[in-house]
Amino acid sequence: MRRQGWAAFCAVTLVLSGCSERKVVDTWSNASGSVALSRDDSLLYVVDADNGILAVVDTERREKVSEVRVGPRPERVTVGPDDTVYVTNRGGRSVSVIRRGDAVEAARIPVGVEPTGLTVSPDGRTLYVVNSATLTSSEHGSLTAIDTDSLTARWELPLGEEPRGIALLEDGRKAAVTLFRQGDVMTVDLTDADRPRVLREGTDLNARANRAASRPDRVSALETPLPPGSKQGPRTFRARAMADLLGAPDGRRLFAPVLWSREDPLAASPDDGMSGGGSMYGGGTPCGADVGGGVVAAGLITFDADGEAPEPVVDDLDECRPPPEEKPDYPTSLIASPSMLTPLQGPTAAVVDPSGSWLFLVNQETNNVAIVPAWRRSGGDMPNPSSSVRQVVAVGAGPNGIALTRDGRKAYVYNAFDHTLSTLVSGGEGPEGGVFEERQRLALAGDVLAPLAAAGRRLFFSAADERMTSPRVAVSCASCHFEGREDGHVWGFPDGPRQTPSLAGRMTTSTAPFHWSGEFSGLGEFMNATVKDRMGGTELDADTVAKLAAFIDTIPATDNPHRGEPLNEAQARGAALYKKAACDTCHGGAVLTNNSNADVGTFVRAGVLQDAAQVIKAGLNTPSLLGVGRTAPYLHDGSAPTLRARLLNGRETNQHGQTSQLSDADVDDLVAYLQTL
Repeated sequence: MRRQGWAAFCAVTLVLSGCSERKVVDTWSNASGSVALSRDDSLLYVVDADNGILAVVDTERREKVSEVRVGPRPERVTVGPDDTVYVTNRGGRSVSVIRRGDAVEAARIPVGVEPTGLTVSPDGRTLYVVNSATLTSSEHGSLTAIDTDSLTARWELPLGEEPRGIALLEDGRKAAVTLFRQGDVMTVDLTDADRPRVLREGTDLNARANRAASRPDRVSALETPLPPGSKQGPRTFRARAMADLLGAPDGRRLFAPVLWSREDPLAASPDDGMSGGGSMYGGGTPCGADVGGGVVAAGLITFDADGEAPEPVVDDLDECRPPPEEKPDYPTSLIASPSMLTPLQGPTAAVVDPSGSWLFLVNQETNNVAIVPAWRRSGGDMPNPSSSVRQVVAVGAGPNGIALTRDGRKAYVYNAFDHTLSTLVSGGEGPEGGVFEERQRLALAGDVLAPLAAAGRRLFFSAADERMTSPRVAVSCASCHFEGREDGHVWGFPDGPRQTPSLAGRMTTSTAPFHWSGEFSGLGEFMNATVKDRMGGTELDADTVAKLAAFIDTIPATDNPHRGEPLNEAQARGAALYKKAACDTCHGGAVLTNNSNADVGTFVRAGVLQDAAQVIKAGLNTPSLLGVGRTAPYLHDGSAPTLRARLLNGRETNQHGQTSQLSDADVDDLVAYLQTL
């Protein structure tokens, strides 16, 4: 990439402060998520997942000039050095290739299951695509390298569980890839173009984020549970939902938006008139911040990219201050809201401006963009001095992508839920100044969801609508049910450990009674208990419940690499064993559950986080097995990392089906069948 006019950047960059000259590396990207710009910034490319299109916008005329039909559920877009456009089709196991100026695909390349992140090498010869799963396994994903001349795959490298985002390092000699649910980063060596290898499978960022809780002089909250309403003692947190990874223009830093999730036992926060009526999700914000977030909080992980592999530079979230000898030059790991009126939640895309000074963080669940300094702690003179945010700019519903022009003059944000484009510019009037949204939003597509479901989606993903949550709690249904699925996380509720169940493709509204304990006979009763008592929202009326239900029933099933017709030999044997072991007694019918409670020998009866006596007495509600192959870990306490581990644990007791008769080979066959469901 040619160096740009840095004097111009300092004069017109979106945030007029902190600009300094830095060399731009060829691997820096000025876009993230569903939006990308042509190399001369004259064309903007936007993917719309609902409609399955790539919209092309003339940035000077500010109008949509064409629309290209791509594959099902397009997820992300990037532009190569020759202005070729590449789109990952998450619902189609493919990548669409579009040449500049064309109104149709040039090609559609088959890749792995649910492709997401993608990037092009600086020389333009290789396209790298991250697959959430492979064609043969749901337990790990992969990185595929595609030759951009022949449009064929050179190799596929297995990675960890559900990888998502990718960023290139060292002029393309290495790649860093995020693991979505684990909240970590893998490093891949690309030096040998034909023989890539994994350099490191993860980092120690979660250990670093919980340093205080692990010190010998501190008592862990997992060892000594806090009394209800107590705010004393260490709390432990884990990074989740690491969907994206972006580099600074000088290549020295990487940044990853995340959600921090509480791991220690939860208790309802006191009803102080501000926390949502004593809601369970309102207490325990990382860093002791007073505004926004509780059991789930928006965060930003900084990685030092100068070494062999990226090293996390992260705050201790229980104390949220570095040791006295440290002089931090990185953003705070918690992105706290600067104001009670502007919560921040659901960071889904981000980009660093051309000067390298400012980072733009797109928050899907609060419909805004937070502007954060990339090399220091303070965001400036804001109402909340503990916030690192310089400014928050409101945009449309469900934003999921951003692109910055290479001269720093404008930013474009796509609002996926209302299918509009927001344009952000500098020089606004009024008290906030700095950055503002220019003119009317540009409509690029229309709704394909029914009106009731479309309204329900906005509610499901909202951490700002006070029907669903309070400003101090600021969580949405999607804060735990990522994308309507699950987060792989086990929460320490007062009635015991509870893993987040998936809602995707499971006909959830037809599986009453609801909740792990099955204590709610109706959907409205269940939603009200969750929204009001946990999320700090209000009593939901029948219309609101109907909207949420309509959306939940539209959440598409997770793509399954094991499903196919007809069953192979192992799967067919497993199908027979499914009946022989009486699995279908409880997991039968269209939704693969009999909707009744049972004790299958998995209650936690010892340790700090135990199942409550009344829960043990009543049993646990039988979950649906639809899509079970991609919902690891298993059981209400997440204690079984794989389906095979679950079947082997307690096999002799026959508490979870007639399993004592199964050999190890039988277990393998049964797992093969379960993965097809």
